[in-house]
Amino acid sequence: MGSLWIDGQPEEQVWDEFVAAHPYGNLLQGAAWAAFKARWGWSAHRLLVRRGAHPVAGVQVFLRALPLGHTVAYVPRGPVAAPHDEDALSLLWPALHRWARSRRAVWLTVEPNWPLPPEAVAPRLRAAGFRPAIRHVQPRATLLVDLRPSPEEILARMKQKWRYNIRLSHRKGVRVRLGQQEDFGAFYALMQETGHRDGFPVRPHAYYRDAWQAFQPAHSALLLAEHGDDLLAALLIFRHGQRAYYLYGASTRRERHRMPNHALQWAAMQWAKEQGCQVYDLWGIPPEAATGHGDGHGGLWGVYRFKRGFGGCPVVYPGAFDAVYIPPLYTLYRLLQRRRRPG
Repeated sequence: MGSLWIDGQPEEQVWDEFVAAHPYGNLLQGAAWAAFKARWGWSAHRLLVRRGAHPVAGVQVFLRALPLGHTVAYVPRGPVAAPHDEDALSLLWPALHRWARSRRAVWLTVEPNWPLPPEAVAPRLRAAGFRPAIRHVQPRATLLVDLRPSPEEILARMKQKWRYNIRLSHRKGVRVRLGQQEDFGAFYALMQETGHRDGFPVRPHAYYRDAWQAFQPAHSALLLAEHGDDLLAALLIFRHGQRAYYLYGASTRRERHRMPNHALQWAAMQWAKEQGCQVYDLWGIPPEAATGHGDGHGGLWGVYRFKRGFGGCPVVYPGAFDAVYIPPLYTLYRLLQRRRRPG
């Protein structure tokens, strides 16, 4: 097979095919996500570990400028490597550190896409120069719905009330359609309403449109749940490889008895299955819920209670870890950014 070596300039198609096929690949490590984030102040670079000509591990690292000529480096849901592949990681980590230092990075944040708790990962990352981060960027836990069975079997794995609500929504006249670019104004108004109601920050209008556009025509969908001409709920779904991801959603309090959110999630699963996806990732839930601890209130707990009815399996990730290259500036920038949303 040959020896391991670092390819610092892999072709985009080679990279994307590698990430899509890798069991620890993720949407945020794909080329389309890099193209999207480039419109919002981030540049991306890739390092690929090859054994001979065959890719075995890699990382897509994002870079953003800070004041005073410094930068911050960030690896969302990466590296793309098996957690037990010590040979590849022992080559990848030093190469990543060298690259980040050469770009005057104050620190580097990584978020391994490994379904393992922090305590199982921390010793290995500590040995590679990382420590637990002050804050996490991406959600630390999710629910994964298996799309491989028939639609009838997928429905059967849901809670009975969720199956009932999906059918009830149809009977009460809710219809889900595929949105186009001209629908983003209505979608954004719904996002603002939801953010104000539930207390979460909302990105600029163009952010959601650009994310959708970067994955068009076949790898993203805006789905709208309507009753007549009234928009009741909407979501953005993306796919990479054989997994679909529900990243952004919004709904109104009006007509909630029509259960538009149940109809919308079921339509998203059907879209994903039609696109050949095997897994539907519901994205963020409280880590405590995924491990069976606690039954909290507010925040992600209400969202979790809705999501868990769709029959997904919980998965916990280790969260974020930082390698700090300039400690005084790291402390300063983190203090300044404490109230700002990351990424």
